[in-house]
Amino acid sequence: MMEVNSMTTYHPHIPVLLKPSVDYLVTDPAGIYIDTTLGGGGHSKEILSRLSDKGRLFGIDQDPEAHQAAAKRIGDDNRFTAVTGNFGHIKTLIKPELHGEITGILFDLGVSTHQIKEAERGFSFQEDGPLDMRMSDLTGISANQVVNEYSYEKLRDVIFHYGEERGSKAIARAIIDQRPIETTGELRSAIESVVHGRHTIKSIARVFQGIRIEVNRELEVLRSGLEDSLEILREGGRMVAISYHSLEDRIVKNFFKSGNFEGTIKKDFYGNPLVPLRQVEKGIIRPDDDEVEENPASRSARMRIAEKVKVAEDTV
Repeated sequence: MMEVNSMTTYHPHIPVLLKPSVDYLVTDPAGIYIDTTLGGGGHSKEILSRLSDKGRLFGIDQDPEAHQAAAKRIGDDNRFTAVTGNFGHIKTLIKPELHGEITGILFDLGVSTHQIKEAERGFSFQEDGPLDMRMSDLTGISANQVVNEYSYEKLRDVIFHYGEERGSKAIARAIIDQRPIETTGELRSAIESVVHGRHTIKSIARVFQGIRIEVNRELEVLRSGLEDSLEILREGGRMVAISYHSLEDRIVKNFFKSGNFEGTIKKDFYGNPLVPLRQVEKGIIRPDDDEVEENPASRSARMRIAEKVKVAEDTV
């Protein structure tokens, strides 16, 4: 991952669904909250504005550049604690004595505006840069390794399952035929050699999404983070999740509905549903027209909210 230096420009990330997400999240001004995706600190700053002097907020991010930007935005606030790490390990990042005491946890998933706009990070197909896509130096493989070292079958599956791209076979073959591919521009050219027409940009975006998800193990991290969050939440505590594509949203939807990722509601001996969460809103909440106009990147955002329920002691 690129080192933070004086030449690095941080591109501000506009918080999506800022007011609605914090409205649902903060139920107790004196509570303990976690922003699992600190980013530039936009959501965290809003959360802090709703807390009393007794409230506490932990901001988690694996990207040191995000911590640097958030520190400037939030300033010196003794209610706030920055935590470096991946939210997939939230249970180990938050002290054990706070487990079961957390009032609310926010997930703003996906890649940040800064990561997309910083060409050196390798997330964008609109700016030529090295193939990287790692959200931090804490992750293992880079996009370069996925593109240049994966077998045809494995690369095809990444593009199809994580990018949801129907042309995965032809695209995977074109990428392999044009190896070595060293930059995002070269990867885009390989895709464009077999994808044509008005949907070309969408196909390119899907391929980049699929590779990014593979590099950062995003779906695995999300599942782990949700499970850990449920464990450390207090009864009545809330989870608010903002996702940006169907793969993330399906995981969140199933977990909030049933407490598992299959979406299957288990029942006790008497046929009563055993669900650890109550959906605060049954459907999804989307940005309104004004927000989309101001921030087009918010168009695909989908927010879901769930609350931890008390499990009766005599359930089996």
